[in-house]
Amino acid sequence: MGSGVLAPLLILSIQILHTLAQTDSNDSAALNAIKSSWNNLPPNWKGADPCGSGWDGITCNGSRVTSIMLGGMLLTGSGLGDITMLTELQTLDLSNNIGLKGTIPSSIGNLKKLSTLILVGCSFSGPIPDSIGSLSRLVYISLNSNSFSGPIPPSIGNLSNLSWLDLSENNLNGTLPVSFQDSPGLDMLLNAKHFHLSKNQLSGVIPAELFSPNMKLIHLILDNNQFTGRIPNSLGSVRTLEAIRLDWNSITGSVPSNFNNLTNINELYLSNNDLSGPVPNLTGMNALDYLDMSNNSFDPSAFPPWLSSIQSLTTLMLENTTLQGQIPVNFFSLPQLQTVALSNNKLNGTLNIGNSYSNSLALNLQNNSITDFQQKAGYSIELMLSGNPICQGNGAAQRYCRPRTNNTLIQPTNNCASISCSANKILSPNCGCSHPYIGTLHFFSYSFSDLQNTTYYRTLAGSLISALKANGVPVDSVNVSNPSIDVYSYLQFRVQIFPSGQDPFNRTAISTIGFLLNRQTFQLQYFGPLFFLEESYCCYAGEKNSSHTGAIAGGSVGGAVLFMLILAGGFYAYSRKRARREEMKNNPFASWNPDQGHGGVPQLKGARWLTFEELRKCANNFSESNCIGCGGYGKVYKGVLPSGQVVAIKRAQQGSMQGALEFKTEIELLSRIHHKNVVNLVGFCYDQGEQMLVYEYISNGTLRESLLGKSGMQLDWMRRLGIALDAARGLTYLHELASPPIIHRDVKSNNILLDDHFNAKVADFGLSKLLSDEDKGYVSTQVKGTLGYMDPEYYMTQQLTDKSDVYSFGVVMLELMTARAPIERGRHIVRVVQDAVNNPKEAFLSHEILDPQIAAGGKLGGLEKFLDLAMRCVQESGADRPTMGEVVREIENIMQLASLKENPEADVTTFISKDSTDMSDQHSYGSKDFDYSIGSLPFNTEHHQKNR
Repeated sequence: MGSGVLAPLLILSIQILHTLAQTDSNDSAALNAIKSSWNNLPPNWKGADPCGSGWDGITCNGSRVTSIMLGGMLLTGSGLGDITMLTELQTLDLSNNIGLKGTIPSSIGNLKKLSTLILVGCSFSGPIPDSIGSLSRLVYISLNSNSFSGPIPPSIGNLSNLSWLDLSENNLNGTLPVSFQDSPGLDMLLNAKHFHLSKNQLSGVIPAELFSPNMKLIHLILDNNQFTGRIPNSLGSVRTLEAIRLDWNSITGSVPSNFNNLTNINELYLSNNDLSGPVPNLTGMNALDYLDMSNNSFDPSAFPPWLSSIQSLTTLMLENTTLQGQIPVNFFSLPQLQTVALSNNKLNGTLNIGNSYSNSLALNLQNNSITDFQQKAGYSIELMLSGNPICQGNGAAQRYCRPRTNNTLIQPTNNCASISCSANKILSPNCGCSHPYIGTLHFFSYSFSDLQNTTYYRTLAGSLISALKANGVPVDSVNVSNPSIDVYSYLQFRVQIFPSGQDPFNRTAISTIGFLLNRQTFQLQYFGPLFFLEESYCCYAGEKNSSHTGAIAGGSVGGAVLFMLILAGGFYAYSRKRARREEMKNNPFASWNPDQGHGGVPQLKGARWLTFEELRKCANNFSESNCIGCGGYGKVYKGVLPSGQVVAIKRAQQGSMQGALEFKTEIELLSRIHHKNVVNLVGFCYDQGEQMLVYEYISNGTLRESLLGKSGMQLDWMRRLGIALDAARGLTYLHELASPPIIHRDVKSNNILLDDHFNAKVADFGLSKLLSDEDKGYVSTQVKGTLGYMDPEYYMTQQLTDKSDVYSFGVVMLELMTARAPIERGRHIVRVVQDAVNNPKEAFLSHEILDPQIAAGGKLGGLEKFLDLAMRCVQESGADRPTMGEVVREIENIMQLASLKENPEADVTTFISKDSTDMSDQHSYGSKDFDYSIGSLPFNTEHHQKNR
């Protein structure tokens, strides 16, 4: 067939398609208006016919648009625009597009057929319009993780079909609306199963009118608000309830006695309120898995005997609840028991755990009055008894008196150790290399607390695979890892979803995955409801092959296909050459010859390029004997350069390496940072498919290791103050003297290294951000960092500022005083210290919560001022925190005060002399918004120096 025939046939086929599937003119105009106002839309959004051209994310019924699913597409823009003109729209999912801002217009009331609205993880703000209450077909609303403000519209009560209402993690205020006369309210939502309203600023009493026996509610999530008053008795009438979270409010009074009627309850969170009266008898809750009533003002009472009858119980949290007497021995024989936290009570006598306990049991009885332990000659549980009389005198040497925090989590393993993946691909549990879709699952409630038990990983992964496959997603496997409990007592899992039959996923698969996870139409054993926040996806399959022409009968299709094959054959060689040129263009080191110094050479100051062979030799062929640390990024090796300099070589493993341009940008950043309290970059390697960063070797490991006693050195009070001052000076340099300023974004005790003389140096810039002049004090970015240290304001707004580092540093200051991990047994160190300060402050200063290593020393000059400074650093609002420069000046004053108290004749100028910074090392770096996340190449020396 000649080319003179093929071309007309191809044109004819396109014209036929256009005729067959022409979009309604109003719908087409609305979507084309969106196309002109939003950025980063799918590349196949071309032409004026969305339905006929098969635009990604758009589903049509005939000529009308019925669904928009564009979750996780990195869209940017303002408002919903003309989407509200799509009157046949039934599903709208724009989740995980942090670049979408603005308000929801009142014209959303035009979408009368809308049944599902998902805007999780965007940046919308302003009030939720009252017109949302006119969308009578709405079944599912999730506006989680935005910045909506103002009250909850009472009109939502008109949505009689609503099943799922999630307004969590916003800035909503006011009271919970209930119906009154002609005004609607949430009490009218009799078919609703989910009320998720946590992490807002809602206040007032929880109205009794909100609940009735006719409701179908199963999850009531109201934690982390400002509710006051009593728990209404009417709540006990909603017998369908399975999970209740009222924790972190200011609720008073006693727990209603009719809570015993809630026989389906699995998880009950009432902690951190001001509840009073007797510890409630919850015998009727015979399905209870997880109970937390810590930090309330209950009447002094014996350990509740009814707890021994709850056979399903896995987790009991009754810390600081005035319990007294002994714990019944039969309680420890409950078959599912995993965690028992009873610290800061008045339990006494001899502890007897019997011989029927689970070996995985963790028992925290710190700060009670226990005088003896029946099984002290042999037991196999994690037991904490420090702060009890048994730990005084000779008994203090027992291992339960000085518990060692174990932060190592058991991760699922596979048999793929011998397989390595090419750059930018990750190894799947089925030993394949591909591009997974990655994000974090946040669970509102869960039935367990043993994060070491891989059963939960496997069950969660299996359920996700089944749900995805059932909905047509080509999934090969799912990897679930890194479980953690955040400051809000929410369980988080990192999830990697690997494609099958294609790599990478196409846009339809990505949007479907996000939709399914946030819509959660499937059941999960052990886990309650969730929301999903994603990491941006690297790539999409078929971007250059996005034709949706469909099947047209006859010679038109055959001719068009043949024509395309001829073209493909004719340009095959040209395409290969062009691909090679593109690869060279995208590789900033491709034309770099270090001997000639031209073409793409990184602009370095001090750091030098090292070959793979050089580093292999100096690290003894990367032998295990030279390994001094490891993590998700790869391993850290100790080595000696030919010059005799000892270095730490951070070697990225396959799958965690970043792109060449990002790697070049990172080494340029690191090479220009020169300060005595910041770890120095010696060089780097970009050779033979390897990415390595070479740092000066810091001999005494991390601050965290020293606080845990792993370094073998005692950190007295003055030495801890010196470490705080050093680290604060390093951060001040980054914030105030680097040009442009640098926000570290991952300040933590594992990223503060100590040299031979215990001078501190800030390390690991894998997550750092530049703050350019255009950024106006903050950078809008996906939330990254380490749980426990993460600034809650940054977490809520996605706006990163230098005050985010101040918050993290405040957590480190609390670690220096307590030696506690930021999160232990679901409780955040900030909350723990705040409770100690408020109840009363003298409890902290009398050493009940201090690290015994310094409490025993007695001379703690400046402790109260140091505590006050730390608590100012961890204020919820960044505006209320000091700058790092102010922190430096205050610690200098505290050190002077402490030294004078210890030795009135002391000369402290050595400690607090003005830090001199060589500004000649600085130069302007004209980048606006680089993201130096290498997936995280943290410099954590988890395996301490083996060759010291």
